[in-house]
Amino acid sequence: MKIDLTSIKSPRDIKNLDLSQLTMLSEQLRAELMKKLSAHGGHVGPNLGVVEATVALHYVFDAPTDRIVFDVSHQTYVHKMLTGRISAFISPEHYNDVTGYTCPRESGYDLFEVGHTSTSIALAAGLAKSRNLEGGKENVVAFIGDASLGGGEALEGLDFAPTLGSNFIVILNDNQMSIAENHGALYDHLRELRESNGTAHNNIFRALGYRYIYVSDGNDLHSLIEAFRAARNADHAVLIHINTLKGAGLPAAEADKETFHYAGPFDLKTGAPLQDDLTEDYTDIFARHMLTRMGEDRRIVALTAGTPGAIGFTPDRRKAAGKQFVDVGICEQAGVAVAAGLAKGGSRPVFGVMATFIQRSYDQLSQDVAINGLPAVFVDFAGGVWGIPDMTHLGFFDIPMISNIPEFVFLAPANAEEYLAMLDWAIDQTDHPVLVRTPGGPVVHTDRPVNTDIFRYDIVSEGEDVAIIGAGDFFGIAAEAAEILRKKGKKPMLINPRNLSQLDTVCLDSLKKLRKVVTLEDGITDGGFGQKIAAYLGDSDVKVITLGLKKEFLDRYNATEVLRDNSLTPGQVANLLSE
Repeated sequence: MKIDLTSIKSPRDIKNLDLSQLTMLSEQLRAELMKKLSAHGGHVGPNLGVVEATVALHYVFDAPTDRIVFDVSHQTYVHKMLTGRISAFISPEHYNDVTGYTCPRESGYDLFEVGHTSTSIALAAGLAKSRNLEGGKENVVAFIGDASLGGGEALEGLDFAPTLGSNFIVILNDNQMSIAENHGALYDHLRELRESNGTAHNNIFRALGYRYIYVSDGNDLHSLIEAFRAARNADHAVLIHINTLKGAGLPAAEADKETFHYAGPFDLKTGAPLQDDLTEDYTDIFARHMLTRMGEDRRIVALTAGTPGAIGFTPDRRKAAGKQFVDVGICEQAGVAVAAGLAKGGSRPVFGVMATFIQRSYDQLSQDVAINGLPAVFVDFAGGVWGIPDMTHLGFFDIPMISNIPEFVFLAPANAEEYLAMLDWAIDQTDHPVLVRTPGGPVVHTDRPVNTDIFRYDIVSEGEDVAIIGAGDFFGIAAEAAEILRKKGKKPMLINPRNLSQLDTVCLDSLKKLRKVVTLEDGITDGGFGQKIAAYLGDSDVKVITLGLKKEFLDRYNATEVLRDNSLTPGQVANLLSE
């Protein structure tokens, strides 16, 4: 007899189920999950792989009294289904009611707003220390995947937690995959543990002071429940290593784990995407150009930190690149430092990274690269308003963060031709660390020759009275605003600055005779490019208006609405200059 999923309001509602009922519950949850994922998209493989583990977790432990911290939290769909949010997974009209990650704004069962990797063990260690100080007895559990375990913060937390000398449980979900394949010697060790059924003499977790429990079938409810019960209420650190199948239950996801890590809507029977994306893409442009350059010069090395697909390096392209492609795993700090070492050794490293994730490596960008004056190249993706709209994955903080590091050259191309020219310039020069920001939105092309002097702004059209400086992918907005003004009989100056870190003082001095200058940048204005312009022109009579995004955390936003709310439509920009 099927279980009425709408009757599950909290984990208490599954406590009295027997094993056969829990098995049926897992089957129903997986079926509903696949139905939503195929229609709505989302993290497919990570969630299908932990259905049984999540059911067992809430069956054995007593959340929210017991504290459960999920790493990345992109595998928490079933957790949400069991904690009062089932309608968001079984009712299409409510599919958008929840985020794709843990969210304390939604539920007290979600402890942290997280979306970046390798944080759970340290976060849970802090909770455990606070519990100890208060004399509490609740369990503290960190649920982490094998890919996340390789990150520096996870290893630091793993080292620290046993020193608490109290209850602390790590559940290691080992599905032998990152977003793509895993990289690092740690994964050879995990394989050794799996192949020995957890009995290998070489065991890093025991060496660190954990009681180690191995579950060979991490999708078997009975085994999981037994292991979790064995760890519950322990007065020491325990690590439960569960061997799971990513994408379990969906043949297409089991067969192609990389594609189905995260997927848009797809046909549930075949796994085929419901919409073929045949549009030109900057990631494809980047990867194809890099392969050409790498074929011409064996010193050029492309790097990623666990996100090869996000920078256009498909499995076939990784194979074609061979030893000139390096994936350090989800370890952005190490990736930046490796790039620094490559540059010091005479290689030409190009580190492709998501804008939201490069935030994790600020110290290495400053210390290992910039202070040492190393000509490493960084290319960030999904930056700006057209990047990932989830609160935990925002990419519009990169301009003030990196352009203000001394010695860095921060380049913002406005179109595909500038993008490739800037990549070539960055690779070929040896005087500066360089970040090239991949434009957001649709690919733009131009017939205009690319100015090869990267330290001079490109004055696209001369004018009088007012000037519009449109940076990167916001140059298109600037150009449209200028056209509106021209139709009104105005003659605005239109400028593509391209370089957001070093000022073109010759160009800026020529603007001091104007009445108004407006700057547009696809990022927060605080500490950004526009404020540099405003500061430089501050001793003149010209009025400078800096337009960009507010300094705020947005969640699941509509880019068009954000542009409008920040006076960034072409008409709004034109109106500001008409006043």
